[in-house]
Amino acid sequence: MRLTLASIAVALLAGTAYLLLWPVPIQPVAWQAPANPGLTGVFATNDRLRAARPLSIGAHEGPEDIAPGPDGHLYATTLDGTILRIDARGAHSVYANTGPRPLGIEMDGDGTLIVANAFRGLQRIARDGSVTDILTEVDGRPLVYANDLAIGADGTIYFSESSTRFAARPAGGTYDASLLDLLEHGGHGRVLEFRPSTGATRVIVDGLNFANGVAISADQQFLLIAETGTYRILKHWLRGPRTGSTEVVLDELPGFPDNINRGRDGRYWIGLVAPRVDFLDYASDKPALRRILQRLPQAFRPKAVPSSHVIAVSGDGDVLMDLQDPAARIPALTGVFETRDALYLSSLFGHEIGRLQKTDL
Repeated sequence: MRLTLASIAVALLAGTAYLLLWPVPIQPVAWQAPANPGLTGVFATNDRLRAARPLSIGAHEGPEDIAPGPDGHLYATTLDGTILRIDARGAHSVYANTGPRPLGIEMDGDGTLIVANAFRGLQRIARDGSVTDILTEVDGRPLVYANDLAIGADGTIYFSESSTRFAARPAGGTYDASLLDLLEHGGHGRVLEFRPSTGATRVIVDGLNFANGVAISADQQFLLIAETGTYRILKHWLRGPRTGSTEVVLDELPGFPDNINRGRDGRYWIGLVAPRVDFLDYASDKPALRRILQRLPQAFRPKAVPSSHVIAVSGDGDVLMDLQDPAARIPALTGVFETRDALYLSSLFGHEIGRLQKTDL
């Protein structure tokens, strides 16, 4: 009996020491999570995405972003680096391969596609499908986690580097790296401006907690930026009397904002990839507790709840539309690409793209 009790005591002591002292890759920073409205008010639960039709992409996974090409087809980034071409019938074919993991994608003015690749930086895909790295480092340091981008009318590329600390490859992938950055909350994200014509690059917004979606206004006056880790949308002025300033236009979101895509009629579409986790908000001002969380086996850490939720906002952050599917038939929606007739829903996981005809809204 004494031996058994001693063994239990040693095990408890070892377990406590592990939870309190074992090294972890994060150094959590105390912050105060904003209020969580939940699915109330303009975000009240609805089923307006219920009619979305899934378009299979076969064995490919994680169609994270969608953009048009000069041929009228749509192009989507996927987990294994394949860029898919999707025709009007929803049929897909392989167009190019960038290597893992392409995230944001946009069409440039010359008809080529520009990709923000979390492993490599910015890439250009020519019309023949060939891929060229066009920006892999800034100030002599490799880009760590390129995520989303927007292209100005003059060819300037604005892109987010979600984290300058947690890279996708050593973390085991983009999702794992994002969890590390979000749990640390150290302000390692930024948005940069790159001019391909001169090669000049500069940081225009920094200190962000997982910089994510980026969209430019039709009049080229401002960017909208998703700051995932703080549940808010920022507006950065590119021109006019407020040039260079950044303001919050929408905060206290009920989920983690991901991509931002400019739609039609002044709309900007944002994917809320997952709802907020109450325990993580509770632990926001408790760095020691977040270190303990990181030491727990993956199965015991807080998990994202599958959901399907996208919103459309104005350039001033007013919520214009809120679309949900409580059944989460196509979960973890990262964003929306809007055409005249339909909304195409991109996703972090899974093997499908959603298509919702506007007549079904």
